[in-house]
Amino acid sequence: MQSIYERIEHLIAERGMTKKAFCQQLKISTGNLGDWKRGKSIPSTNKLIEIAAFFDVSLDWLMIGRPSKEAMVREKREDYFFGVLRQLDCQESELSTEEQSFISEYIEFTRYRKSKESRNAADFRYKEEDKSETDESI
Repeated sequence: MQSIYERIEHLIAERGMTKKAFCQQLKISTGNLGDWKRGKSIPSTNKLIEIAAFFDVSLDWLMIGRPSKEAMVREKREDYFFGVLRQLDCQESELSTEEQSFISEYIEFTRYRKSKESRNAADFRYKEEDKSETDESI
């Protein structure tokens, strides 16, 4: 089984660059690279992420030599949230009769409250206009 260092070395060779150029590009000291080669240390998590991104390989492959699960398993991806139209339409297809009734009552209550608020605002304006006309006539 290859080590992380051996996989990194393979990627460097595959890209046709020198180890020194690789170290300069990713800001890795040649001493650290030598420690990785001798097995004295391994790259930090952040550095592994940078190396994987630099060579456009998966972390799975870089760390353990295994292709990523994405290549092995294809999952059907769906949105976590309903689309806007489906949100508006879910009342009939996904709610119980009791839930539908509650929502309908709430919508009616909200309409009633809005109309009452707008009437109160109109009454208030009307009263204010009357008051100012009365004040002017005095």
